[in-house]
Amino acid sequence: RGNATVISAMVPLANMFGYINNLRSMSQGRASYSMFFGYYEKVPQNVQDEVTKKLA
Repeated sequence: RGNATVISAMVPLANMFGYINNLRSMSQGRASYSMFFGYYEKVPQNVQDEVTKKLA
């Protein structure tokens, strides 16, 4: 796509919070991104324990 670089990745939603701010900062406001739901997956036990602890 011209001089553009296209990156495709599968990333947990929890890791995407704040991403657009970092992306725009790194690209001087020129970058954009799109995101869509891919699939559900069971989280590891340590993550389940962490979430349960926060909600207790």
